[in-house]
Amino acid sequence: MAGPSSVATEIRMVHYMIEKCLVFNMSKEECVEALSKHAKINPVIIATVWKELEKENSEFFKAYVEKRSKKEKMSEEELKQMIQKINSDSSKKSDD
Repeated sequence: MAGPSSVATEIRMVHYMIEKCLVFNMSKEECVEALSKHAKINPVIIATVWKELEKENSEFFKAYVEKRSKKEKMSEEELKQMIQKINSDSSKKSDD
């Protein structure tokens, strides 16, 4: 069983990666799919962290969803490239 420290570290990493997904204008579904596929993160963990972020930042997410609904969805290749960049940035951050 993972200790509390490793769980907290994983949650922070998922939080960080979700923030990067938001920067790339991804929906919750796109983020869950991309992070589970390319970063090998359990979709339940991603969805749970996203839900908590929505609770803590409800006004932001309302505005984000509105803004996002006006833009096109990302292509699969764009998603793959974006996740590779997030993984690279995350690795650099954890090395610090």
